[in-house]
Amino acid sequence: MSVHTAPAAPAGSRGIDQILAEARARLTRLDATEAAAAQRGGALLVDIRPAAQRAAHGGIPGALIVERNVLEWRFDPRSDARLPQAGRYDLPVVVFCQEGYTSSLAAAALQDLGLHRATDLAGGFAAWQAAGLPVTA
Repeated sequence: MSVHTAPAAPAGSRGIDQILAEARARLTRLDATEAAAAQRGGALLVDIRPAAQRAAHGGIPGALIVERNVLEWRFDPRSDARLPQAGRYDLPVVVFCQEGYTSSLAAAALQDLGLHRATDLAGGFAAWQAAGLPVTA
């Protein structure tokens, strides 16, 4: 039986658990009900899941679809590739993924760009669905 051991980490590196914890420490994460209220109040709900996940699980009505690999370019107010909605730094953005892990990292990346009101949906789309909030097929 083979035993898997992690190699010695390079000096200064951080594991994903540490990176995630640091990202979440910067966010005021919203639960599903709070995210729905934020959306009603004008916040952009942003679905960063790949197309396959959206097809398999559904979506949130009114959410903007911006896959993770282009998120920073679409929301950086300085970027020529930004979305029309992304022209200001005080834009309230609530990012979500399937379960709320990737979205924490993504929201922290948006904060790094200066979007200080960016956050994520704790528990992701799964939490939204479990709360009985509206979903699309």
